[in-house]
Amino acid sequence: MSKVAVITDSTSYIPEHIRNDKNIVMIPLNVIFDNETYKEEVEIKADDFYEMVSRQETLPKTSQPAIGELVQLLEELSQNYDEAVMITLSSGISGTYQSAVAAGEMVEGITLHVFDSEISCSPQAFYVLKAAELASKGENGYEIMNHLLQMKDNGVPAYFLVDDLNHLHRGGRLNTAQLFVGNLLQIKPILHFDDKKIVPFEKVRTKKKALKRIYDLMDESLQTDDNVTISVIHAKREEDAVEIADEIREKFVNANVSISYFGPVIGTHLGEGSLGITWIKE
Repeated sequence: MSKVAVITDSTSYIPEHIRNDKNIVMIPLNVIFDNETYKEEVEIKADDFYEMVSRQETLPKTSQPAIGELVQLLEELSQNYDEAVMITLSSGISGTYQSAVAAGEMVEGITLHVFDSEISCSPQAFYVLKAAELASKGENGYEIMNHLLQMKDNGVPAYFLVDDLNHLHRGGRLNTAQLFVGNLLQIKPILHFDDKKIVPFEKVRTKKKALKRIYDLMDESLQTDDNVTISVIHAKREEDAVEIADEIREKFVNANVSISYFGPVIGTHLGEGSLGITWIKE
């Protein structure tokens, strides 16, 4: 067993069997409908979440893990590990990073290194999986953190296509006039993470043109024979994701292409029907 534990929050959306195989510990964020709180990936899955949202007039709220849960987790890990590396979703959209730092200062017997991914979903998972790989090879927490910082410096592009403007309107990101004009013109906003927050990148008319724009951004970043890991992310649009993944495999012959999903917490920001593409050079 490695002396460095690797921890992720639930928004990296790494499937349980992969977490188990790679010895990754997950702590869930929370989704709150009215007064009911559900632990993401544990008590509520993506499909159930989108079904519940469709029946609600207002969007749910989200919250980071309680600091007591983080302290308890670290105390348990301290029985078998000297260090832990925790990769969190962006500190610009959640207090998880700050809570983890505070928890690490409260627990003796284990040194916690907290890495702010400044992003979420599959790009966050890229960092988590790299940390797990390095931990399994015996690298210490400081060495792992340096690798992750180098990955961040090299860039992990990610673009998200929002399908449902009504969702952005319900979440307060569009006013009624913007919603009306956007629907009239078939606007499909492309979002990305900038300065740790989810912000507009471009507004494109029609889903087809929006996807082409993201493909163009990939072409600017990658050569067709690059060794690259690519993830297609979806919110209840698995057929679309499979089709996109197949198109990418045809073009980028050495790409490792996988399909992931927007779970409840990030789905609260983006809405059902959203799609995303992210990549990292190997």
